[in-house]
Amino acid sequence: MKLTKLEKYWILYDVGNSAFIMLVSTIIPIYFNYLAGNAGISEVDYLAYWGYAASVATVIVALIGPILGSVADTKNYRKPLFVISMMVGVIGCAALSVPTSWIVFLAVFVIAKVGYNASLIFYDSMLVDVTTGERMDMVSSHGYAWGYIGSCIPFVISLVFVLMYEKIGITMKMAMAIAFFINAAWWLLVTIPLLRKYEQNYYAEMPKHPVRDSFKRLGHTLSSIKKEKNIFLYLLAFFFFIDGVYTIIEMATAYGSALGLDSTGLLLALLVTQIVAFPCALIFSKLSKKYATDFLIKICILAYFGIAVFAIQLDKQWEFWLLAVLVGMFQGAIQALSRSYFAKIIPAEKSGEYFGIYDICGKGASFMGTTLVGIVAQVTNVANAGVGIIAVLFMVGFVLFHKAAKLNR
Repeated sequence: MKLTKLEKYWILYDVGNSAFIMLVSTIIPIYFNYLAGNAGISEVDYLAYWGYAASVATVIVALIGPILGSVADTKNYRKPLFVISMMVGVIGCAALSVPTSWIVFLAVFVIAKVGYNASLIFYDSMLVDVTTGERMDMVSSHGYAWGYIGSCIPFVISLVFVLMYEKIGITMKMAMAIAFFINAAWWLLVTIPLLRKYEQNYYAEMPKHPVRDSFKRLGHTLSSIKKEKNIFLYLLAFFFFIDGVYTIIEMATAYGSALGLDSTGLLLALLVTQIVAFPCALIFSKLSKKYATDFLIKICILAYFGIAVFAIQLDKQWEFWLLAVLVGMFQGAIQALSRSYFAKIIPAEKSGEYFGIYDICGKGASFMGTTLVGIVAQVTNVANAGVGIIAVLFMVGFVLFHKAAKLNR
């Protein structure tokens, strides 16, 4: 099936924002390690502070996400809110080039991450406007697939400056500044087609008091979710298994750095993750036409459980490379299929509200994994120890999802 123009423009935003999340997974934690090292911060504390910063960003969006999503369901509100949050992320990404203090750098990072996460609430809820129910698995999978491969373009350009700054004749700080500006510009430019063509088709009519009425609608939605056991159980399952996925994304480079693995090797390994994720996400898109979406999600959860167990003993560069390939095989699939699965079981006219709650259980929930990794690493003074808890998250998520899938058939 061919993609429509609007579907392509929607997919392009995945290409844009994935450039930022690629930085978050690779270059940003390594640069933060450099700033923290200059300030005398230990490797274990560096890993913990990075985890806490990621947690703060996700908690903020978890608190404001449902309200923003509810307001976005009001006629003509979704696009402006999307633009504002996207621009906070873009400007924040570029502003990361300014701080020289590790704590100020973390503060700017939190602001940029909040903008990024908030924009995804509106972006995900647009899925019901840009395509039809039977095409959602395919379009969602294409979003993640092209996001992974597209983000490699600004990333590779950035790597040239970051890894070869001495040969080019610039400082490391200047190289990082160039990398942040390149990715911010990429994010903004590839979003423009969607901004020009998107129209909100499913909405609530404009009330006299949009914000106050949004709180009321959100209250009704939360009450109805309690009664709709299939949606409630799915969100609970999603909370656990996607928490594990996002913890791995957030902490992979920081974890490798804390173990003392070579920075260049870590960056190149995670580039491999993006490249592997592209065809694998498309393969799962094709498989979704033949097999039930819930069956494919179960396979991905079990695969991630194995990945988390393997990561506990990781201490060699080649093991990190193997981990990167394995994550790439299932990362795009579990994210894309989870998103489209949820979009198919909720009311289209309330997609903003529901995806606001979905975001709490998704990126908002990842504070638990990153915080646990940070706490366990500090308490035990062993970086590997915190990773074991991630495997537990996947097993709990699998059991709950199995129950939810039965109700949704």
